[in-house]
Amino acid sequence: MRASFQELPLLVEAGPSQVRGGDWGGMRLQVASVPAGTDFTPLLAGLPNDRCPCDHWGYVVKGRLRVYHADGTEEIVQAGDYYHMPKGHTAVAEEDTEFLEVGDPTPHQQFVENAKKIVGATA
Repeated sequence: MRASFQELPLLVEAGPSQVRGGDWGGMRLQVASVPAGTDFTPLLAGLPNDRCPCDHWGYVVKGRLRVYHADGTEEIVQAGDYYHMPKGHTAVAEEDTEFLEVGDPTPHQQFVENAKKIVGATA
């Protein structure tokens, strides 16, 4: 199976930010494209501890994210980095950023539904 960014179903859109993805082989593939300054925190409001409920394994194609973990630590992931983000994180794009993530579709769908509700309420 294969798909380009534009061929993947649109999961969440907020202004110029897009999250696209699909479920393949029991895993969720998601690809995000966000401008500098994008803060994921508002889209996580209402989820457990107002943080992402997903474990993600990913790769940053372009840009730079500052990731804030539930334990109070933070880290930078940037273009060329592979990473694992345990559930309980949030992030801010410090540059225009594109990244690819793979994880369990169930908690990711919780994020998608929550984010759509929040984006719809602010539109």
